[in-house]
Amino acid sequence: MNPSPAELDEVERTTSHTVPGKKARRRWGAQDLSLIAVFAALLIMVAVVPPLQIGNLLSVPLTLQTLVVTLSALLLGAGRGFAAVGLYVVLGLAGLPIFSGFRGGIALLAGPSAGYIIAFPIMAAVVGALATLIARRAWRLAPVLFTAAGIAGLLVSHLLGILGMMINGKTSFGAALGADAIFIPGDLLKIALAVALALAVHRAFPRLLRDR
Repeated sequence: MNPSPAELDEVERTTSHTVPGKKARRRWGAQDLSLIAVFAALLIMVAVVPPLQIGNLLSVPLTLQTLVVTLSALLLGAGRGFAAVGLYVVLGLAGLPIFSGFRGGIALLAGPSAGYIIAFPIMAAVVGALATLIARRAWRLAPVLFTAAGIAGLLVSHLLGILGMMINGKTSFGAALGADAIFIPGDLLKIALAVALALAVHRAFPRLLRDR
């Protein structure tokens, strides 16, 4: 049985935290936790898609994870997006074979992909924070600004990815940059797709981020 609008309003009131002089702030409820679990599961699901290997310098695969991380952040915001992606990363580092190529385990932090793995939750937090501000204050410019938010997250991911290749791959900055640059066109396409999907979802559920 679906709850009535009055019941939903009551749930929202009872799950909010009010600080004197500040706007009421919602605590995470069952819906938030469900969304976090769903997007963590979605990240796990895309791991079954075989990665595309481009080049052979440092063997860093091209996957769909950037798409899902960006989409999670654009839909859930900084906190929930970070939690969803962070849950995925923690489960993978704990040993579940849910990273690209069905890999898992803490030993991956010693490999060339370590920087990208660490960057995923940070990327989600950055993109999610920007997306929340946009949804509240500049929705008419959302297509452009969401894309800018995605690119900002991409910069975080690629900078940490390059650093990881330099440290664990024991290579120069130039070599790591060259290996990383191969993935930029594909990542830009994935961001464009994530933005298009996020805008469609936000039109259907306009309060998804605006109450955050």
